[in-house]
Amino acid sequence: MRPATLVRLALAGSRTDTARVVLTALSALLATLAGLAALTVLAIERPAGDAWVESEQYRNALLREPGLRGGTAFALLMLMIPVLALAGQCARLGAPARDRRLAAIRLAGATPGQVTRLAVLETGMAALLGTLVGLGAYLVGREVLHRPDAQGRLALPTDVLPSPAAVAAVVLGLPVVAALATALMLRTVTMSPLGVSRKAARERGPGPWAGLLIGLGLASFLAVRPAAYQLRGRDELLGWLVPLLFAVGALAAMIGVVIGTGWISYHCGRLLRRHARRPAALLAAGRLMADPWAGSRTFAALLAALIFGGGAAAQRAYFATEDQLDREQNRLVGVDAGADPFYLSTMDLVDAAVAVAVLIATGGLIVALVEGIVARRRAYAALVATGVPRATLSRSVAWQALAPAVPAILLALTVGTLLSRGLFGEVSTGVSSTEICEATAALCDDPATREQYTRIVYTPEIQRAVAVPLEQLAWLGAGALAAVLVTVGVGLLFLRASTALDELRMT
Repeated sequence: MRPATLVRLALAGSRTDTARVVLTALSALLATLAGLAALTVLAIERPAGDAWVESEQYRNALLREPGLRGGTAFALLMLMIPVLALAGQCARLGAPARDRRLAAIRLAGATPGQVTRLAVLETGMAALLGTLVGLGAYLVGREVLHRPDAQGRLALPTDVLPSPAAVAAVVLGLPVVAALATALMLRTVTMSPLGVSRKAARERGPGPWAGLLIGLGLASFLAVRPAAYQLRGRDELLGWLVPLLFAVGALAAMIGVVIGTGWISYHCGRLLRRHARRPAALLAAGRLMADPWAGSRTFAALLAALIFGGGAAAQRAYFATEDQLDREQNRLVGVDAGADPFYLSTMDLVDAAVAVAVLIATGGLIVALVEGIVARRRAYAALVATGVPRATLSRSVAWQALAPAVPAILLALTVGTLLSRGLFGEVSTGVSSTEICEATAALCDDPATREQYTRIVYTPEIQRAVAVPLEQLAWLGAGALAAVLVTVGVGLLFLRASTALDELRMT
């Protein structure tokens, strides 16, 4: 098959295929913007001399202070996770119709390898289109947002650019990753002239192996402080060991929570089948047990955002406790210092990033639920034809979404909180002494009189446990549950059209 023919067939299809390509390109665009923003923060050059000198050309302290740029870039990269998960959900949109189109191409004489390359090329081209548009939007936004204030300081790092190699890695790497992911998903698919078939699903439920991954993630975070204490003075070793522990711990915990949702879905189905008495719950139980991994695929982006949100909530509680302890010590020595808003205002930006991630994940939930309803429309139409009310099917869809969602949300928030508390479980201060001059400014400034009005105040060592941020975690859980409910509501709008009896006559 000639390359031109391959490209033409990849661009062909129905309106559903067009929607899939557009949504995939949009996801790649958002991921490109997040990746380039993170690379731009890391590309800020440090002033000559001391490596920790602040870059005074920026108004925001997150950009001025070198020690905070790594965390800012990490938060931006975390936004790529729900975006990439959204891309994965969009790639499944209209899968049955695409399978029939691929089978027709096989019937016309294409080989299985050519059909696989066709599907891979479609996803890769859509992602490449999105990354190129994202690069253009980044360059245009860089010029538009370059507005120094009266002191010449910038709100954003629009005066620097990532290296060409880094930009090329993002713009070209994301389409390659998308194409490889498509090829990986198609490894169990057999495309024949008579249709598309997949390997049979597992007959038994998932095992509780996800708990081992979650335990590995927690152990990695708990090992950071002991490793830093044991390796004091060995900066070269700490420079790669600590980031490795962070990366391994976060990735293991995230994968464990996502995989664990499959185990949760299966056992929720078992409980519903054993104790439910209404048809809607029984239908949902059968579906949850038949495909327990659907919950892992559907909620992956949302759970990743909640893990990050739970960690951010615990981090905010640590900063609040530290600030409160500092103010108490200042009062002991007679200094009335107000709260330091820097770290807490920084956490406001992190919370905004979590909110954006949850919003993006909600889009992925909607796509996944609608795709599942449309893909099973003939089964739903058959149930309606046998006398099952549409209201029962609606409640079944709600049960199927909410039953695994509630425990999965609780698990994600708990794991995120425990990861952060493994590092910042308590606040401690050492013994200190402060000289206080209790006189007028003139007497205190005069060396001859200062000593007779000066007293030394000692502050004891204090250790205080950081409180669990139950209120913020409750708000995060409520927001995630509201996102699931909105998703169910949008999906039910498509259910009536998908249960029309005409669907039984469609191929």
